[in-house]
Amino acid sequence: MKPAVEELMPRLLPVEPRGEDDEDEDYSLMEPPRNPREYLRHVQREASLCPEVVVAQIDPKKLKKNQSVNVSLTGCQAAPQGFSPSLRWQQQQSVAKHRQHWRAQFLDDNVVMPKPDDEDGWKRFCLGENVNLDISPSEGDTVSPGLDYVKMGFPPFLSIISKLSQSTISAVLEYLISWFEERDFVPQLGRWLYALLACLEKPLLPEAHSLIRQLARRCSAVRADLEDKDDERLSALNLMICIVARYFEQNDLADKE
Repeated sequence: MKPAVEELMPRLLPVEPRGEDDEDEDYSLMEPPRNPREYLRHVQREASLCPEVVVAQIDPKKLKKNQSVNVSLTGCQAAPQGFSPSLRWQQQQSVAKHRQHWRAQFLDDNVVMPKPDDEDGWKRFCLGENVNLDISPSEGDTVSPGLDYVKMGFPPFLSIISKLSQSTISAVLEYLISWFEERDFVPQLGRWLYALLACLEKPLLPEAHSLIRQLARRCSAVRADLEDKDDERLSALNLMICIVARYFEQNDLADKE
C-alpha cells in the first residue's frame, strides 16, 4: 500500500518490513504459505502485481437491449365527470394471493407457454389469434368461443400465472402494454393485465415501475375518450388505474374524489 493511501486507510494487519538479508528473497506465489507472516507477504506480493486502474473490456453486442429505463413523470388524464370511481370503491379493491397452491398444480397438455422473449408468441397465447391479428371470429367461434384457445387465447388461470417468474411477468406485461398502446381495450387484455398485476411482487423493479405507470396513463387516455358511462370498458379501465395507483402506491396517478 502506498504511503498516501495508507494515511487514509491504515493496515488492519501490518506486516513487518523484510530485513536486509531477505530483501531479494523470491517468494513463489505458486506455493502455499507456511505461516501467518508468509501468508501476509504473499498477499502483499499479489497486491503489488495488480494494476492500480483496471478497464473492463465490454462487448456492446452482448448487452441487453433497452438498458436505460425512462420513467415519465406525467400523470393520468382526469376522468370525465361521473366516470371516475369513488375513493371507497378504490380502497376496497384487493389482490388475492393463491400462487403457492396453484404453483404445484400440473398444466394440461394443451397448455404450452412461449419462451419469455417470444413477444409474438405471448400475444397469441394471451389474446388469441383473432384479437392479436384483428381477425373477425367465424360463426363456429361465436357458438363455442371458449373451446379454441389458439384462436381465442388462453385465460389467465392461476395454474398458468403462478408458474411465471417475476422477470417473465414483467416481460409479458411489456408485450401486452405495447399491444394496448396501438389497439383498443378488449376483455381478454383486461383479464390478463389484472392477473399479471395480481402476481407482480413489491418492491417493484425499475422496469416494472415504468410499465405499470405507462399502463395507467394509457387506461386514462382510453377512458377520457369514452362517451357513455355504461360502456363495459369503464369498470375495467378504472380497476387498472386503481391497482396501479393505490396498491402499487403511484399516488400521483390516482383518481381524486
